[in-house]
Amino acid sequence: MKYVYALAIFCSLILWSSCRNDFEAVPNTGNLEFSQDTIYLDTLFSNIGSSTYNLKVYNRSTEDINIPTVALARGENSLYRLNVDGLPGKQFQDIRVLAKDSIFIFVETTADIQDLPGNDPNFLYTDQIVFDAGANEQEIELVTLVQDAVFLFPDRFDDGTTETLNLGTDGEGDSILIEGYFLDDDELTFTNELPYVIYGFAAVAPNKTLNIEPGARIHFHANSGILVANTGSIKANGTASTYPELQENQIIFQGDRLEPSFEDVPGQWSTIWMTQGSTNNEFSYCTIKNGTLGLLMDSNDGDETLTLNNVALHNHTNNGLWARTGNVYGENVVVNNCGQASLRVSIGGNYTFNHSTFANYWTNGFRSSPAVSLENFLQTGEDMVTTAPLNANFNNCIIYGNELRELGLFDIDGEVFNFNFSNSLIRFEDPQGDFDELPNYDFTNAAFYTNSIFSVDPVFQDTAFNNFNIEMGTSGAEGIGNTATANLVPIDANGTTRDGGSPDAGAYESIAFPEETP
Repeated sequence: MKYVYALAIFCSLILWSSCRNDFEAVPNTGNLEFSQDTIYLDTLFSNIGSSTYNLKVYNRSTEDINIPTVALARGENSLYRLNVDGLPGKQFQDIRVLAKDSIFIFVETTADIQDLPGNDPNFLYTDQIVFDAGANEQEIELVTLVQDAVFLFPDRFDDGTTETLNLGTDGEGDSILIEGYFLDDDELTFTNELPYVIYGFAAVAPNKTLNIEPGARIHFHANSGILVANTGSIKANGTASTYPELQENQIIFQGDRLEPSFEDVPGQWSTIWMTQGSTNNEFSYCTIKNGTLGLLMDSNDGDETLTLNNVALHNHTNNGLWARTGNVYGENVVVNNCGQASLRVSIGGNYTFNHSTFANYWTNGFRSSPAVSLENFLQTGEDMVTTAPLNANFNNCIIYGNELRELGLFDIDGEVFNFNFSNSLIRFEDPQGDFDELPNYDFTNAAFYTNSIFSVDPVFQDTAFNNFNIEMGTSGAEGIGNTATANLVPIDANGTTRDGGSPDAGAYESIAFPEETP
């Protein structure tokens, strides 16, 4: 009898559930709401996939809705790709949205500009996501600017391997290989006609020079960069821009992701490496940003290895500039926002920086290195140390950041360690007196520190956006510069003539900041 009773209950449940309309969906009536009416997928290079963008589709009604069709207007020929509530494709049927709920649609694209009509190096590609049809039809616009570029990449061989560069051998005698290739002679001039996109390391061969023209834009894919071989050179000489906010005559080195969300993301590419023996490397009116290490400069046999003039390096996960036994001259140099030292000098070398700003306001994690680190040695193995004489002069400079001590001096006994900071502003706070007995930090010693001042706020305009203008009337760097040094660099990084009688320290003459709007 109990089995009959259980069966009756089971049948009653089946009949009850069959009468429910909870799981039935009503037809769409064209009243869907969306998180946006147009999706701009930003600029992307030809044949490089975009980021993934999302659209939220809302059902504000109290009933489940069935959308008969969701499709790209161009159908299967569209260059866009969709994922609708977890389903990939370009055309979908019977998409259900629960009452008072929503679904996600994800959008991506990849486009080859050679397949698009016309000969313009920039092409605005559009499509629509179409929901339903007829009187209930609703559309979301899709817009992407596809940009042509010169692509440089290593060869791919039939056996699946990739062209490599041999950097020598490691401690165990094994070859050190990186994906890369030597630039051909007809590739040794980068113009401003099209952007360049580099995969792997583009190398400048011995006795060759890579010339980069004003206004050029150089983009690196992940783990890519430029390598300059022994006796090779790189000359990236931009010019001052008529419209500074556009930087139209500057040369810009950055990653190949053009979306605004990648504008200031460190670590998108590797480095520009001027290897041992490279010579007469020059960078003028350049911005080098968002790499792992901006510039890596190795030693030479007495030639001036690197000259920097009006160069900004920022947003690098390691250093903005790391020079090892380099011979470097810089003026109007600005380095900021690095995960380690903004400027690192090791294994000695010869360095002169005039009217430069070395700042570090890194906020992407813990930073243990000061903004400027000077060393006359390098630990090259467990029991191996390489040393070389150091001669470093900083004139009319600012060394500042968000740590108490932004200057590090690391020398090894028995090796030359000469340095001087003249008419410079340096942040170095030692409230516990930990450095009182260290002669390199004797700030009263005029042989080391000539007319320099310490730990007075330079009042930068906006460190978060790499804006290192200093404020007129309040900056600790105002009026402390040496006139003779200012005469060597009479124009600041903004193109302003320096005050000949009372110049400011750093790359910029002070300005009046605009009043903040309430």
